[in-house]
Amino acid sequence: MIEYGIFAALIYRGLVASGVKKNNAGIYSILLALLYGVTDEFHQSYTPGREPRVRDVVFDTIGAILTIYSIWNLLPKAPERLRAWAKKLQLI
Repeated sequence: MIEYGIFAALIYRGLVASGVKKNNAGIYSILLALLYGVTDEFHQSYTPGREPRVRDVVFDTIGAILTIYSIWNLLPKAPERLRAWAKKLQLI
């Protein structure tokens, strides 16, 4: 979950820096994290001792959604020090 949250944040940052609107960048980030989660589970079906699970894709997607939600709704309301850190990382 955490890995896919970080993944979504990095995709979001890259898309916003490329000129994509923030709302669209968030949606694309979540969709790309979902797609990557599906391909990761597909890959696991060929790995001995591992099996693909839909549950894992759901948890990965939840991590991406929570991250984008945090960037959109929680970071702007955060204390100034945290907002300054987020601005330095180009998240807001």
